[in-house]
Amino acid sequence: MVDMDVFTDRLDYPMYVVTAAADGVPAGCLVGFGSQCALDPPRFVVWLSKANHTYLVARNAAYLGVHLLRRDQHQLARLFGGECGDRVDKFADVRWEPRTGGAPVLTDSCAWWVGRIERHADWGDHVGFLLTPVEAGADPPPYEELIRLSDVTDLTPGHPA
Repeated sequence: MVDMDVFTDRLDYPMYVVTAAADGVPAGCLVGFGSQCALDPPRFVVWLSKANHTYLVARNAAYLGVHLLRRDQHQLARLFGGECGDRVDKFADVRWEPRTGGAPVLTDSCAWWVGRIERHADWGDHVGFLLTPVEAGADPPPYEELIRLSDVTDLTPGHPA
């Protein structure tokens, strides 16, 4: 097997908080695997770990929220990346509101959008959720102000990947 760390250790991609709700239960997690994947219509895919509580909720959701955080929002990244949603209510002490399809939107994030889930694709330990944007709020700050992988390497995940 090829050691991909030689390649991926040099990447410093943005991190996202992905949120979902099903049966009135909100969930969310910090995600590093996400990318635009089509131009017309615009589409985006996020990959959620099958070990993650958010994945279980997202499988029953019709919409997901995708959020960007600024580097000074490390505590929010720590909450959604370092706590486990089946043990902690991550939404108890953060400001959020339900948007299209009930998708939870973190109102303190620097930018967000909601996407309709078009389909799922199983890729081993993660499942990709293909999203079509339907609603967005706020303008993202410059790239250098966004929280990235290098900013969260100190976090211990709530669940192993």
